[in-house]
Amino acid sequence: MCLAVPGRILSLQERNGTLMSIVDFGGVQKDVCLQYIPDAVVGDYVVVHVGFAIQRLDEESALRTLAEFEHLGVLKEEFGNGFAIAAAQAGLANPETAQESTGQESDEPEVGS
Repeated sequence: MCLAVPGRILSLQERNGTLMSIVDFGGVQKDVCLQYIPDAVVGDYVVVHVGFAIQRLDEESALRTLAEFEHLGVLKEEFGNGFAIAAAQAGLANPETAQESTGQESDEPEVGS
């Protein structure tokens, strides 16, 4: 599921003619494109969908939504380790934990076992 998640703009920069920012989503920071909201400033709260800020949001609404998402586990699902979440939902061991315990460092499967 793709969600639109509120976050607070921490910084602004132009990259190759595109207005970009670092946005904080309750402790998780991601790169976000601000082309749809070119007059956004550091400190604004924006709603982000698939890496694009699509609208501004007041601080009270943003914080309330983030708290509810956290309570429901939505932030962990949206920003957490996708492999670990999928493994847990399937009732399997976390593939990264299993890899660490076997001492494998490659993403490639072992051949000839």
